[in-house]
Amino acid sequence: MIDNFDDLTVIILTYKTKLNILKKCISSIDPTIKVLIIENSKFFLNREYILKKYKNASIFCTESNLGYGNGNNYGINKVHTNYVLILNPDTECAPNYFENIKLYINNKLNFSIIGSQYTEDNSFAPAGFFDETKKLKDAEFNKDTSLYKVDWVVGCALLLNLKSFENKNIFDENFFLFFEEFDLCKNLKQKGKLVYSSEKLLINHYGFKSSTENTKEIDLIKLRSWHYMWSFFYYHRKNNGYFSALKNSIGKLLRSFFKMIFYSLTNKTKNKILYKYRFLGVINSILGKKSWFRID
Repeated sequence: MIDNFDDLTVIILTYKTKLNILKKCISSIDPTIKVLIIENSKFFLNREYILKKYKNASIFCTESNLGYGNGNNYGINKVHTNYVLILNPDTECAPNYFENIKLYINNKLNFSIIGSQYTEDNSFAPAGFFDETKKLKDAEFNKDTSLYKVDWVVGCALLLNLKSFENKNIFDENFFLFFEEFDLCKNLKQKGKLVYSSEKLLINHYGFKSSTENTKEIDLIKLRSWHYMWSFFYYHRKNNGYFSALKNSIGKLLRSFFKMIFYSLTNKTKNKILYKYRFLGVINSILGKKSWFRID
């Protein structure tokens, strides 16, 4: 049994994250655990303050916005521990979160990923199955470990057992935003690797919109809309083939086009932009173009 966290590193991937949000996240982490903050830009605004306040933290800048998967791969390649916890900066870990992680590490559980659950109701399920008729309540549950055996978990708080992976480039870097964790879990399932969701690993998740400094809401709408649809098609094409992806996407494509026209006529700017960028994202993905769209 180990009484410390020498074999665990926390990675927090940031992009111009608001200081008050980031402080909540880091303050919820056991201060004896190594924390790597990976800033997805050239400059981390509050470097001196964070390094002075949190002695367990290190900061690295990627020079450009690499996206979720590539940015986390960048961080994972800098760690020297067997276990990594990927935390979104807009999360806050509940009390005893890390003591429960220690139990999983001490018991040498066979797993690739353990996902977290929310402390309160959230519009997004924390875990599930690729067979959409199955729900989390249908999962095989181990009362001793409080683990649900699932197909996928959401990416805002992931405990990774690096010994279970062939290398440290864990995420497909063709994704920029959205569907990276689903793609990873799909790959693990095909290899017979184990993915769990834990009742004991609880987080508050504030959401992307609340966490980014000096980024206009309209730019976030453009970015998220474009990449959601690009990644949706790419994920299905990669895992199920081009025609299956087209079949899954055609309804979203047509809906985005007609809603873009409708909201243009009714002068509802936000909705028009949302569906315009959804339409552009899926068109680019269908045409086989890379996930290129960015905001400053």
